[in-house]
Amino acid sequence: MYSAKKLKQALAGLALLSFTHAASAEVVVVVSAKNPTSSLTAEQASDLFLGEVATFPSGGQAVPVDQADGAHARDEFYTKAAGKTSAQLKAYWAKVIFTGRGKPPKAAADSATVKQLVADNPNMIGYMDRSAVDASVKVVLTLR
Repeated sequence: MYSAKKLKQALAGLALLSFTHAASAEVVVVVSAKNPTSSLTAEQASDLFLGEVATFPSGGQAVPVDQADGAHARDEFYTKAAGKTSAQLKAYWAKVIFTGRGKPPKAAADSATVKQLVADNPNMIGYMDRSAVDASVKVVLTLR
């Protein structure tokens, strides 16, 4: 049987591990360093990725780039910015596609690919793990 002290130590270790993972997996919305947009709200970012609007607040064309279905960053982004689970997002796009009102953003394989695409095109917007951010992209929203 485990002693109460060992159980507390194990639980404390698990709590620390989960906190460390959550802190390292912070998702941010990024645009090219050349893009004039300096910040977005979660609602504005959600509207762009759900096809509700097609321009940045400044008026420039916005081309969202998703991450692959099942990617942690994708799940975090849609949960925190749009309040949608993966299943709700699939249902949303099925309805939008069926009614002919739009199509989902193209998906990139991972945060590194998103960063490269966004950095190379000032009209693109993406989301990625904060740890992948460098000077080629600008963080316009941090999702907590």
